[in-house]
Amino acid sequence: MKTSSTFAPFGITICGIPELDDHAAAGVTHILSIHDPDLADPPEFSGFPPHRRLSLRFHDIIQPEPNRVAPSKEDVERLLKFGREVADTPQTSLPGHLLIHCHAGVSRSTAAAALILAQAAPDRSAREVFEAVVRVRPRAWPNLRIVEFGDRILGRNGEMLDAAALVYRDRLDRDPDIEDSMIGGGRLREVVAALAASPG
Repeated sequence: MKTSSTFAPFGITICGIPELDDHAAAGVTHILSIHDPDLADPPEFSGFPPHRRLSLRFHDIIQPEPNRVAPSKEDVERLLKFGREVADTPQTSLPGHLLIHCHAGVSRSTAAAALILAQAAPDRSAREVFEAVVRVRPRAWPNLRIVEFGDRILGRNGEMLDAAALVYRDRLDRDPDIEDSMIGGGRLREVVAALAASPG
């Protein structure tokens, strides 16, 4: 399942670049586009009706690396501001519909979605927020650096980090082979968080 109303006052879709065409007729009002700095905007956007779009450019890494752009606090502040804009869409006919994409719809986009949902529903626990994200995108493995910045900005006191670790743990339980690829890709901190997470 790619699209859900969750508990936010707007619809939300999470996908990768290869899936963008599938959502051109889905009533999307806002697009949060996250991809590598050296990639051009996906041409699929031309098939969407008029919409508001925020493009953020950084690599899918969780710590600074030479010659690569890590997500910054400013990036997270910008995506949260965009999330507030979606939530404030006038309810004249249909509510806003936010599409968030990164390259594969797994890491950067799911982290951004969790923060935007947490901001839109501050009464919901971080665990509920990430459960909602996983319902929309079962392959979720949210970028820890983005979650760390967002947790601090939203004043969640580490709650978002603990909930993200449960997502990692569940994904490893379902797909143990992903552990080696994550470690090899520089995501050791996320794997360590998963192994330390207590489902209870």
